[in-house]
Amino acid sequence: MTKCAVCNADISESSRFCSSCGASVNSDAFETRTVMTPQPAAASPAPARSSGSNGSPNPRTSFSSARGGSRFEPGTLLASRYRIVALLGRGGMGEVYRADDLTLEQPVALKFLPEEVVGNESNLARFRNEVRLARQVSHPNVCRVYDVGQIDDQIFLSMEYVDGEDLASLLRRIGRLPADKGVEIARRLCAGLAAAHEKGVLHRDLKPSNIMLDGRGQVLLTDFGLATAAEQVSAVEIRNGTPAYMAPEQLSGKEVTVQSDIYALGLVLYEIFTGKRPFEASSLADLVRAQSETTPTNLTSVVRDLDPAVERVILRCLDPAPARRPPTALAVAAALPGGDPLAAALAAGETPSPKMVAAAGQGIGLAPSVAVGLVGVALVCLAAVYVLEARRGVIGRILPPYAPEIMAQKARDMLHGFGFTGNVADEVYNFAWHTGVIDYADSHDKPAPDWSKVLAQHPAPLQFGYRQSPYPITALGYHSDLLTPGVVDQDDPPPILSGMVSLELDPQGRLLRLERVPDQVQTQASNHPQIDWRPLFDAAGLDQSKFQLADPQWTWLATSDARVAWTGTWPESGRPLRIEAASFQGSPVAFSLISPWTKPNRMPAESRDRQLQWIYYAALALVMIIGGGWLARRNILHGRGDREGAAKLATWIGVVMMALWVCDSHFNTSIGTFAIFLLALSTAVFYGCVIYVMYIALEPHLRRRWPRTLISWSAALTGQWRDPIVGRDVLVGVVCGLGIDAIAQSVDALVFGGGLLPHTSAVDVLWGFRGTLGVVFQCIPRSIRAVLLFYLVLFLIRAVLRNQWVTGLAFAAIFAIEDLLASKRPFADGVEDFAAFAIIAFVAWRFGLLAVGVLVFTSNIVESIQPTLHAGAWYLSGDLFILACVLAMALWGCYTSLAGQKLWKTNLLET
Repeated sequence: MTKCAVCNADISESSRFCSSCGASVNSDAFETRTVMTPQPAAASPAPARSSGSNGSPNPRTSFSSARGGSRFEPGTLLASRYRIVALLGRGGMGEVYRADDLTLEQPVALKFLPEEVVGNESNLARFRNEVRLARQVSHPNVCRVYDVGQIDDQIFLSMEYVDGEDLASLLRRIGRLPADKGVEIARRLCAGLAAAHEKGVLHRDLKPSNIMLDGRGQVLLTDFGLATAAEQVSAVEIRNGTPAYMAPEQLSGKEVTVQSDIYALGLVLYEIFTGKRPFEASSLADLVRAQSETTPTNLTSVVRDLDPAVERVILRCLDPAPARRPPTALAVAAALPGGDPLAAALAAGETPSPKMVAAAGQGIGLAPSVAVGLVGVALVCLAAVYVLEARRGVIGRILPPYAPEIMAQKARDMLHGFGFTGNVADEVYNFAWHTGVIDYADSHDKPAPDWSKVLAQHPAPLQFGYRQSPYPITALGYHSDLLTPGVVDQDDPPPILSGMVSLELDPQGRLLRLERVPDQVQTQASNHPQIDWRPLFDAAGLDQSKFQLADPQWTWLATSDARVAWTGTWPESGRPLRIEAASFQGSPVAFSLISPWTKPNRMPAESRDRQLQWIYYAALALVMIIGGGWLARRNILHGRGDREGAAKLATWIGVVMMALWVCDSHFNTSIGTFAIFLLALSTAVFYGCVIYVMYIALEPHLRRRWPRTLISWSAALTGQWRDPIVGRDVLVGVVCGLGIDAIAQSVDALVFGGGLLPHTSAVDVLWGFRGTLGVVFQCIPRSIRAVLLFYLVLFLIRAVLRNQWVTGLAFAAIFAIEDLLASKRPFADGVEDFAAFAIIAFVAWRFGLLAVGVLVFTSNIVESIQPTLHAGAWYLSGDLFILACVLAMALWGCYTSLAGQKLWKTNLLET
């Protein structure tokens, strides 16, 4: 027999509670305590009321007077609905009774609050708010809270009745739990705590006595009497709870956060696996001193056969610094040995939360040999792509000798030599491709063109455009799928204002085209000197005597009073050449070198193949808009979707779009620049909204059916960039992106050899660092847009075909059609694209969104380089910057995926 610490009554050894007063036989080291908010002076406690007509008994006038007995005897009927069965226990947060709900005919637990809460209106309002929070937590491992009721002056909480035993009692009976059972209970406990944290609810009183195990072995987290939202914890309430299970920052009164619950979780797990508490103290001061000045005893010194992974995660939870503890309860569950939180959630019919998905891959990286091997593969593929592209690319054969700034000065000098010396308020210049000569040679040079010779001759497919104006030059339209405003080209803004001049030069600085808009108001003059066209021929590098006069065929936007034309051939190549010119009042307004492949830019005529391509794009966009919009609407109406992640992604896209505008747009000191800024901001918001809708449409279904595809993506989206699985998927994406390009280049070189059409990459890297940085920013939204589109198509196909492998093949076939519609070698391009998209489908299934996004980004950015094997090329710095970006991603992915593992053994003891 033992004595009750409260009423000194005799208690049998097998009893858990005192039969006289209901006190627990083995109380915690420190009793649960609460600090109530002071009642305003004007408030006064309500007088005690007698039993009402419902037959409810009169309440005890004070909780302390009830210490010698329970408030209600077994059989008492409360509110004509609840019949008391027995007192289950009492503590600092009130009394708990087992009762029968006669209305719903089910057992419930009724928790009556201390009178400190009942007599304080502010605390009572706070309690009701906390109950509202607790009711939001619906999870198999959380005891459900039903409602708040009142009987006379007593407030009670009705909640789920758990027919079982609390963890504290179990540990007292058997000591520590077996390791496998401990891991199972720990994982379920983490799931319940994570569900509360997911709703923004802190438990604040996590301890073994508040953890129940029912007859089926289910684990339920109970007693949310102190639960609250983190932002609602006042300074005087920080220390509410059980001191023995408080975090150091809570004991010291600094703060209480999710990390405080994680610390309490670590204390509970320590007891589960060892049967002991990590810190023993006889007073609160001793406990504070023990937590701050000592470290817990290693679990493996107490339990020899304990898995080291269990010890590592528990000791991380017990770290005195909150920032060094696991970020979430799900991260704790993911770090436990064995098991699969995602599989368990799916098997239970639940959709794992974004945080659970992000935590599911924590710690999953690569072995050093695999990581280093993948970096080696990336280096080989990168070198192969660069060398093969340098041999196939046009830039490597043309070798333009002058940087844009030098070409711009040549254009200024040329215009000055023509006598155009008017005021210049703004100028724009850039390089551009005009690939008609390549297509013409491919179709006319028989049996096959000698590309080295073709590209070394005049004219070259690369041209330099220069515009100047006495007014600010502000673009009016959009020229890419990213809708970046303010990008000026030769026709935007239209060259229609007086004084505007535009030139086109070849890479050597020779004139190809001149257009000038004369003054709108002209002075009257009777005689105009005969114009001499020889300076313009000389600027073009042509001998006028070798050309014959012909009838003019071309007209010009500028006013002219004389038009003239000549015919001849291009020097060196001997291809047909026609020269059209016009003058006004003795001054040239137009001069253009026209080849058979030159197309009039004011008479657009799209080919049938181009029209089919646009139909294909329109159909794909229609599917995306209708399917994605429908899915997004359903998800929003049903409250599904990671809205926080979607908002972060949309914001990131908006920021990138603004950065792209800064890199690609032309700026001047005019109101037009401010207008373009507003357009850029609108475009960024629009693209952000599109990405938001696409993500909301797609993410909940992926998380429900294929959550593993979101693990590294969710981790990155929540800021866990140093998670090894993020590094793994970044490295895999880089390797696969480079591998696809390397394989395609190698196959083309082997199959087609020298007959392969020269490749023209984006000219952005020729604009300097600003243009090169713009290439990087262009690839980011395109990659994210592509990966969301890929997964949306995969999801829709999978829903129809019901087979993963068939879905992958259908996916590859759909996206390979694009090249079949417009390619001159549809079979070869179709096969290459089919293989590439089949690889993308495999990466999508095996590694997920992040890996596919990095794959697309890597492939796009590498295709934008202008490779050269000449170390002195002025544009080499742009290539090196892009190569450095790709290499940096691979090295960062390798380093992060290792998670601190050593690349080699440092001594024989490590072997």
